[in-house]
Amino acid sequence: MDYRQAGVDVEAGRAFVETIRNLVEGTHRPGVLGGLGGFGGYFELPTGYRHPVLVSGTDGVGTKLKLAHLLNRHNTVGIDLVAMCVNDVLTSGAEPLYFLDYLATGRLAPEQLTQVVAGVAEGCRQSGCALLGGETAEMPGFYGQGEYDMAGFCVGIVEKSAILDGSQVRSGDVLIGLPSSGVHSNGYSLVRKIMAEAPRQPGLAGQAAGQPVNQPVGYSWDECPELLAGQSLGEVLLAPTQLYVKPVLTALKAGLEIHAMAHITGGGFPENLPRCLGGNQSIYIEAESWPILPIFKWLQTAGNVAPAEMFKTFNMGIGFVVVVPEAEAEAALAHFQPAYRIGTVIDGTIDANGVVTGLPEG
Repeated sequence: MDYRQAGVDVEAGRAFVETIRNLVEGTHRPGVLGGLGGFGGYFELPTGYRHPVLVSGTDGVGTKLKLAHLLNRHNTVGIDLVAMCVNDVLTSGAEPLYFLDYLATGRLAPEQLTQVVAGVAEGCRQSGCALLGGETAEMPGFYGQGEYDMAGFCVGIVEKSAILDGSQVRSGDVLIGLPSSGVHSNGYSLVRKIMAEAPRQPGLAGQAAGQPVNQPVGYSWDECPELLAGQSLGEVLLAPTQLYVKPVLTALKAGLEIHAMAHITGGGFPENLPRCLGGNQSIYIEAESWPILPIFKWLQTAGNVAPAEMFKTFNMGIGFVVVVPEAEAEAALAHFQPAYRIGTVIDGTIDANGVVTGLPEG
C-alpha cells in the first residue's frame, strides 16, 4: 500500500501549487518576501508608522459553501472568504496587509479548487492585500464527493493612536450604513431551510429554464421569481460578499473623522452594532431609512420569518456601518455614496446598555 492508494495524491498536490502560482503572485504588494511553497510566508512591515499594531482576523464562509457545491459554481466563494476576514479587520481602522487560506477536501479536484483560489485572489486584489500562501489538505473519507471546506486568516496594520476600539464614540454620533451586495455569508442555514421546506406560494414562485416548477414544498435554486427581476434564486444568493476596504481606507486617509465601524455579519444588527460602542452607550436605528433588498423580502415572505428574526439573522441590505460625529455625517454620505443615515448613538441606561433599539419587534 502507499499514500496514493489511501486517497492522498502528493504529486497532484504539487501540480496544483504550480497551477495557482500565478494567481497568488498576482496579488503581491510591497512587503511580500519570498514566494510560494515554503514553510511560512514572510512580510516586511511598511514604514511610516511610529507605533504599529498588527490586527488579525479569521473566518469562513459557513453553509454558503453548500450552495456553491449544489450549483457547481466555485469562483465567488473565495471572494466571500477574503471579505469576511478583511472587513472584520477593517473595523479597527487597520489596513489589511496579507491573507492566508486553508482548503480541505476529500479528493483534490484541481479545476474546482483553482476556481476557489481564483476567487480568493480576486478578493485580495480588491482589498489590496497579498495572498501570502495557504494550505490545501486532502482528507479522504472526511468530505463527500466534490465537497470542500475553507477558512481564511488576515493580518492588518494600524497606528496605535488610531485604533478604533469604541473609546472615541460619543452620544449623538451618526451611523452611516453602506449597502450590502445581498445576503453576504451569514444566515444560509435558514436560507437552505426555506428553500427546502417552505410551502410554495404562487406569488413567490418562478420559472426555471423557462418552465414552471411543479413541487408541493420548497423552491428550486434556478427559479426566477418576479421579485428578483429575472435573476435566479441561486444567482442572487451566491452573490459574493461586498468588500469595503478601499472606500473606508480612502476616507480615513482623506481625514474623515470616523469614531467606530461595524461589520454586519452573523447575528445581524443586534449582535454586531454593540461591538463598536464604548461603555454606557446604545444605538437607535431608523429601520426604514434604507431600501431593503428584494432577496430579503422574498426570504421573509417565503419562510414566514418574523421581522425581528430577519434583523437578528441577516444584514438586511446594510453590510457595513461607519460611525461619525454629526458634523461629519454629510461628508461621509457624500464620500461613500450610495450610503444611508440609519441611526444614532444614544446614552445607555441600566436596563438598556449596549443594545440596539428601533428595530422591528415580533
